[in-house]
Amino acid sequence: MAIVTNTVVYLDGDVVLEAFFAFDDALSGRRPAVLINHAWGGRDDFVAEKAKKIASLGYVGFAVDMYGKGVSGSTPEENGKLMQPFMLDRPMLQQRMKAALATVRLMPWVDDSKIAAIGFCFGGLCALDLARTGAEIKGVVSFHGLLVPPGNTHDNAIKAKILALHGWDDPMVPIEQVHAFGREMTEAGADWQLHGYGNTMHAFTNPLANDPGFGTVYQPIADRRSWLAMQNFFTEIFA
Repeated sequence: MAIVTNTVVYLDGDVVLEAFFAFDDALSGRRPAVLINHAWGGRDDFVAEKAKKIASLGYVGFAVDMYGKGVSGSTPEENGKLMQPFMLDRPMLQQRMKAALATVRLMPWVDDSKIAAIGFCFGGLCALDLARTGAEIKGVVSFHGLLVPPGNTHDNAIKAKILALHGWDDPMVPIEQVHAFGREMTEAGADWQLHGYGNTMHAFTNPLANDPGFGTVYQPIADRRSWLAMQNFFTEIFA
């Protein structure tokens, strides 16, 4: 195994973006690709490490940049200011995701008929929104993602299979939103599933999350179970 990493610059309109990608150079031929969507702070080491782990599974890991080359936050206040425009303008968010998808389809190692997207927190919402647009991808996985619908995709048929991995005690995604998400996916004709992890709050995959008052707490058991669930899901959709 020889994991190769690099960055690639791409555009969404006149916005310059920079993704981080990884693949196993010991493998030959084209292989599935996984878009990896960052949390509200921007593209960071967390998603870079996920890209490497995805590469070790035999796929191309592509850590998406939603905010722009070199743009990231370092405090909750900065992160919120970066994320909020996309929460208020979901078509802009969806276009940014489509730009990433178009870029990864052109990569020489990628089988463009086998693409998935995953995401964490805000990134989970990004992955789900890509599916909500009706994009021709195999599936998406949301890790403790925000589930609120965008409001502009209710007439779309969802072609991607959906796996939502949710902390049952997540204060940022109340149970009413979970039920509404299930109704939304069913009405869109999606092949969907939701795994709820008990005694688990928001950001359960992030070892640095340790703020119960804010609702973000690392949960190693849920972290391990959710990653295994993702791998099983990929085995199914990339078959």
